[in-house]
Amino acid sequence: MSVTGNIKVFTGNANVDLAREICRNLNVDLGQANTTQFSDGEYNFYIQENVRGSDVFIIQSTCPPSDQNLMELLVMIDAFRRASAERVTAVIPYFGYARSDKKDRPRVPIAAKLVANLITTAGADRVLTIDLHASQIQGFFDIPVDHLYAAPELVGYYQENPLDNLVVVSPDTGGAERARAYAKRLDAGLAICDKRREKANVAEVMNVVGDVNGKNCIIVDDMCDTGGSLCKVAEALHKAGAAKIHACFTHAVLSGEAVQRLRDSYIEKIVVTNTIPLNEKGKTFEKIHVTSVGRLLAKGIKSIHEETSVSSLFI
Repeated sequence: MSVTGNIKVFTGNANVDLAREICRNLNVDLGQANTTQFSDGEYNFYIQENVRGSDVFIIQSTCPPSDQNLMELLVMIDAFRRASAERVTAVIPYFGYARSDKKDRPRVPIAAKLVANLITTAGADRVLTIDLHASQIQGFFDIPVDHLYAAPELVGYYQENPLDNLVVVSPDTGGAERARAYAKRLDAGLAICDKRREKANVAEVMNVVGDVNGKNCIIVDDMCDTGGSLCKVAEALHKAGAAKIHACFTHAVLSGEAVQRLRDSYIEKIVVTNTIPLNEKGKTFEKIHVTSVGRLLAKGIKSIHEETSVSSLFI
């Protein structure tokens, strides 16, 4: 794959390896810019090449440290806008603050909308992202949003490494549509866990809806943060008689004691993508396998730059 025309791809510090992979797929050089910090921690960004009239793509996940990476993204967008780039696209493989997408109790923010406003105000012309926590977040933006899905990459792994007698499991009712799409592609059964969450990062699985007795199960989700929900779902599946239990999710946040929880769980294998670089604990986690979304994002960037349809990349 190669792309022509006046295109420039830059990155912050959130996921440099993914940005380099995207550039290799596009057959372009990664843009030259200073991405260091001042001694007080402020982001010291400046562009080291001419971008006037260019179609600029900024690769930057807003993963932990979320506030720092978000601020880097905003500063970069502003810099390119002031440097007279023709168009600035924020490529955000992982969109942070996405779980704060509604006012589900009194006196809480809708931070996902706030972040969308910040990105728009900074000067982005459009956004390219993967597997938003909630699809309605696309509507929080007043600029175009191209929402890609990592399912082709994750499903592809299990098509190459199939499990027989397979059931795809959604960890909650909200993920049923995603699980159904996976099940269709893998010609597998479908099960759903009835999960009730009393407070943030604490979940309790009540029961499993569907037959998993003696079946090999894959739990599919968009992300894993502390691992609490995933481990409880795996425990419920084990009690319901499941044989092998795998998990796959797009965004490997894996904060706190997540890796240890997953290591001690009934889950035998975990397949994730590189929208977020693995932390130090994740890099030594023997159960985890990382599949890349670099080619998927490169295709999305190429389609946006050449003004062709992105819908062929949707599942």
